[in-house]
Amino acid sequence: MDIKTTVREILEDIEKNGFKAVENYSEKFDGYTGSLNLSEEEWESAEQVSERDRTVVERIAERLTDYHSRQLEKDDIYFKKDSVFGLVSRSIDRVGIYVPGGKPLPSTLLMTVIPAILAGVKDIVVCTPPKNGSINPLIIYIARKFGITELYKVGGVQAIAAMTYGAGFKSVNKIFGPGNAFVNEAKRQVYGDVGIDSLAGPSEICVIADSTATGSFIKEDLLSQREHGKDSKAWLLTTSEKLAEYCSDSSIDIEILETLEECAERANSIAPEHLEIVTEKPLKIVDLIRNAGAVYLGEYTPVPSADYFLGSNHVLPTGKAARFSSVLTVNDFQRRMTVASLSKEEFMADRDLGIRMAQIEGLEHHRKSMEVRE
Repeated sequence: MDIKTTVREILEDIEKNGFKAVENYSEKFDGYTGSLNLSEEEWESAEQVSERDRTVVERIAERLTDYHSRQLEKDDIYFKKDSVFGLVSRSIDRVGIYVPGGKPLPSTLLMTVIPAILAGVKDIVVCTPPKNGSINPLIIYIARKFGITELYKVGGVQAIAAMTYGAGFKSVNKIFGPGNAFVNEAKRQVYGDVGIDSLAGPSEICVIADSTATGSFIKEDLLSQREHGKDSKAWLLTTSEKLAEYCSDSSIDIEILETLEECAERANSIAPEHLEIVTEKPLKIVDLIRNAGAVYLGEYTPVPSADYFLGSNHVLPTGKAARFSSVLTVNDFQRRMTVASLSKEEFMADRDLGIRMAQIEGLEHHRKSMEVRE
């Protein structure tokens, strides 16, 4: 049975049978049979987090907050004579954040919960699979720090279904966070019942570098993203044969090109999740880049710095989606609404435009709606 079919059957089961089905799949896939809610004792496990790690979280949170707070947009309302026009922002009422299991990924929670709070989201649900029946204390610490009271020990497709259909707790309006192939497919299939941030694929890094780049820096940067999994991808686009030879590794795709302009054009065709530009004049190259999830310039902005503490978001489009999609921002946790009020004078002056378009489109009551107003 393929992934699509497996995921569809799990989603349909949970939609029909609710929380009991969620519990069944938690036992089947995570080997967990306890409560999906955290006990008071489990919440208190956050106290195990060392002062050093608390400081790390605090400083990263400060950098993320500073960066993302600049993304907040003001409502734009303007007046034209006696008419009113504009756009206003409203936060999404309730969002779900999925934090993958296996290795603890507190950075995922920080990267999603901070822009959500800045956007004004009031209800935040976090789901993460238990490991040996428990959630990592640092995940709990971060949730508690940001006032999250709904943290559930549930992962995989069943977590996406629970957040979508309200199986065990109130359903959410939009789901954020990465996951494995099954989680990704589940997000794809529930889209429409809920919103989703993106369909995150394997991690990608592309580096454009010339002879001025330090070989050891570049090679470690390329290998860093390969750590995410065997299907992660790494490209080196360079004008330096010496650098290419230094970085030779079976897991890295290396292309030696004549000019940096050619490197930039090749990067645009790849449309990578992460793009590092490590050249003598990186700003000159960035002007040529059209397709990338994020661009990092210079020798001291490696992708791992952005994964953790840089301040920009690490939730990025993958699989060439950078051609039409963007980095996660505060705006992803908001909706924009049109606000308009025509004065009678302006309506009467231009209603013939609407009446004629209604006639062209053959929509009688559209036309009458405008004609009836005198």
